Amino acid sequence: MTLAGKHALVTGGGRGIGAAIAFALGREGARLTLLGRDAAELEAKAAELRAAGIEAGSAVADVSDEGQVSTAFERARRAFGAPDILVNNAGIARSRSLLKMERAFWDEIVAVNLTGTYLCSRAAAGAMIAAGWGRIVNVASVAGLSGGKYISAYCASKHGVVGLTRALAIEFAGTGVTVNSVCPGFVETVLFADAVAKVGAATGRSEADARAATLAQSLQLRVIEPGEVAHAVLWLCGDGAGALTGQALPIEASGTVHE
Repeated sequence: MTLAGKHALVTGGGRGIGAAIAFALGREGARLTLLGRDAAELEAKAAELRAAGIEAGSAVADVSDEGQVSTAFERARRAFGAPDILVNNAGIARSRSLLKMERAFWDEIVAVNLTGTYLCSRAAAGAMIAAGWGRIVNVASVAGLSGGKYISAYCASKHGVVGLTRALAIEFAGTGVTVNSVCPGFVETVLFADAVAKVGAATGRSEADARAATLAQSLQLRVIEPGEVAHAVLWLCGDGAGALTGQALPIEASGTVHE
């Protein structure tokens, strides 16, 4: 596979899954724009990529803010041209029971996870269609394929991402632009570590016991590495996956096997 000459924009690209995806795409020749809210974190990661011989820049934006997204995409276009590849990875994961969930809690999760995916996809798709080639890959979750206790807002947002993926794939059919999603289970990131710590605190268990209980929900009884998600995204961005669109690819199904 080679992505030489392609411009890939990765939201939430400063750490975790996004950083792993950015490195995988850059290693195959893509020029990168890392988009996120923390300017220092983004530029530090971009500098690491440049030190590895990868062309990389950054653009600061909250993906739920339409004006900031527009400004960030314009900065990316000035640096490397319109994005050929968009990876909608930015997201937040929080848990709360429905009866204790304030409207602001719900709104923030949906705004970042779902509305952010819509805004960035809209900002990128026009140029891709005009060019006759493009890849949009949305990082959803196995929670976008099933339910889960205390994560109704997160589940709803990720189900929305999967639905948006399928709808846009149909809308863009025949244009050369594919839209797919990957649906990881538990991934070894700061977010996962924070979630385990909160489970332990809420239940009075040690962090080790809380982690074991969490992993018991995984069919493979282990945590996925960010590089494993990145490998799937990389494949979806290549020409070898050009016939695949509208798919939600589970990476470690949680609880049940999804067909």
